Amino acid sequence: MTDTKPTLPERPYFSSGPCAKPPVWSPEKLDTRVLGRSHRSKLGKQRLQYCIDLMRELLELPETHRIGIVPGSDTGAFEMAMWTMLGARPVTAMAWESFGAGWVTDAAKQLRIDPTIVEAPYGDIPDLNAVDWSNDVLFTWNGTTSGARVPNADWIAADREGLSFADATSAVFAQKIDWTKIDVCTFSWQKVLGGEGAHGVLILGPRAVERLETYTPAWPLPKVFRLVSKGKLAEGVFKGETINTPSMLAVEDAILSLEWGKDIGGAAALRARADANAAALNAIVEARDWLGHLVTDPAIRSNTSVCLTVEGADEAYIKAFAKLLEDEGAAYDIAGYRDAPAGLRIWCGATVDTADIEALGPWLDWAREKLSA
Repeated sequence: MTDTKPTLPERPYFSSGPCAKPPVWSPEKLDTRVLGRSHRSKLGKQRLQYCIDLMRELLELPETHRIGIVPGSDTGAFEMAMWTMLGARPVTAMAWESFGAGWVTDAAKQLRIDPTIVEAPYGDIPDLNAVDWSNDVLFTWNGTTSGARVPNADWIAADREGLSFADATSAVFAQKIDWTKIDVCTFSWQKVLGGEGAHGVLILGPRAVERLETYTPAWPLPKVFRLVSKGKLAEGVFKGETINTPSMLAVEDAILSLEWGKDIGGAAALRARADANAAALNAIVEARDWLGHLVTDPAIRSNTSVCLTVEGADEAYIKAFAKLLEDEGAAYDIAGYRDAPAGLRIWCGATVDTADIEALGPWLDWAREKLSA
């Protein structure tokens, strides 16, 4: 064994976990005019609308779909959708990792709507073609804690009676989404954009808007969930008039990432960066017999949140492995999610440079050797 450490690439910001900042990010680039100002000021509304417009452009979102900034990160956005729209039809709740399991719990134990539960183990997804689209269907597009994703939207019926609810927080800006198949989509800025937490984004297609305007749930709704006023959609929410007070610093941070994404070539460029990062990590895995993919089928393997198995590793080993790399400043937050099988989780989203993924390989070898000694 050699104690020689690999070389760290030069870069202003880097993390192998979610929240990796874009390569050009720096505090000096933030527009600070709006900080300390009311979000209801003319400038505040303009910046919120600008953020929404940039997201629409980069997501290639059609004008048929509304997009709003809401409280509570992706969790708040998805629960807002569940609490305001579920109950009108039977529900199918799908889970193949911990966040999908959370939506199952919400539907079954909190809303008590007796959903049909469809599950698959970590590393796999259920038979998508068996889904009954007379039901409303809840699913995660990309399983952040398992690395398993739906391959496309072909399995979503074009003539569906129910609504499709997609938690796409680690898929947007990195994977192609067919918006004609999506009625409700949620995400947060801290995944593929490398942004700050606290705020979620809620996207509503026309069928979701129709549901909101024609159906009143049986349970009470807290103020931060209310999207309807006098029987009509509260359109202001989707024009930058947020339900509660947002952090304008977080908004400016998101704008910076969105402008960077636009400058490098938009949606196609962001997807290409994530694909390149995932390919670089796959090359590292294939070159080492002690590493493997938790998701063995490449067709359903994430290109953002890639989960790896480590031969002979248990939770304590992974914790020590990740700490060695963090102490050296080589990688951060790469231990698998607490509910997932023991392993590594490497973030390959668009804000990470492929050179950083490539540089990680020797560091993984170094940590393996250190623990073996």
